[in-house]
Amino acid sequence: MFKRIVLFVATNLAILFVLNLVLVALERAGVFGESGVAAQYGPLMVMSVLLGFGGSFVSLLMSKWIAKWTTGARVIESPQSATEAWLVDTVRRHAQVAGIGMPEVAVYDAPDMNAFATGATKNSSLVAVSTGLLQQMERPEIDAVLGHEVSHIANGDMVTLTLIQGVLNTFVIFFSRVIGGIIDSALRSRDDRGGRGIGYFAMVMVSQLVLGILATLIVMWFSRRREFRADRGGASLAGKASMVNALRRLGRNQGSSLPESLAAFGVSGRGAVMGLFRSHPPIEERIEALEALPSVR
Repeated sequence: MFKRIVLFVATNLAILFVLNLVLVALERAGVFGESGVAAQYGPLMVMSVLLGFGGSFVSLLMSKWIAKWTTGARVIESPQSATEAWLVDTVRRHAQVAGIGMPEVAVYDAPDMNAFATGATKNSSLVAVSTGLLQQMERPEIDAVLGHEVSHIANGDMVTLTLIQGVLNTFVIFFSRVIGGIIDSALRSRDDRGGRGIGYFAMVMVSQLVLGILATLIVMWFSRRREFRADRGGASLAGKASMVNALRRLGRNQGSSLPESLAAFGVSGRGAVMGLFRSHPPIEERIEALEALPSVR
């Protein structure tokens, strides 16, 4: 995970460095007038990085607590039934094979078949399953779903998604204000040197909305890619046939009861009408991708 964080932070800093060179070039061309690019955009760059990454990392650090609170998930401290004991043992077995610390295992009350994994690190995570999944799936299928969720943790998907969101948040904050400033300056007369006008605040809001939509497309694209990878992980841990059967059964789901903040982390995602905004690929595509693989077990 440390290498992953270093890579993304380094990438973000490199992009900011290139952006700074572009702004300096624009300054030399006289685009920013007499005040200078450093005075106008230096503090904004710092603020954008702090706000962009700060919010994402705070959300990641609180992810387990938020997940438990929003779903009402009950962590299995001491198994109260054979099913709970089997759940804990299965997650432990998958975690050992995947090389991660033992996640907390929880059950939450919901009629739909679903499960999710979250947590700030690979060794401090949570795997939760719905009561609907326990009631409607056979054990080999549940085994595969648990393998899918453990694979999400082993792949570092939560951290990677947070870092991607942090990078995108940074640029949404920065560019929306740059665009707002440029439009505001164009609307003002040369002699008007007062504070920001209404054009600035209006364009910041519009730009932030448009850029935010584009950022969401990128995040959802990554989310769909990681589902294919987690499916392969579930097949490796529990068997390809079990993973395929689990997906087929999930295809009968009538929506998801997971909160919006957790929808992208569930095994059965709530797809938007437009495919580009889906957090999960269609079940049919996931099954087709698995069936194209050589037998895992």
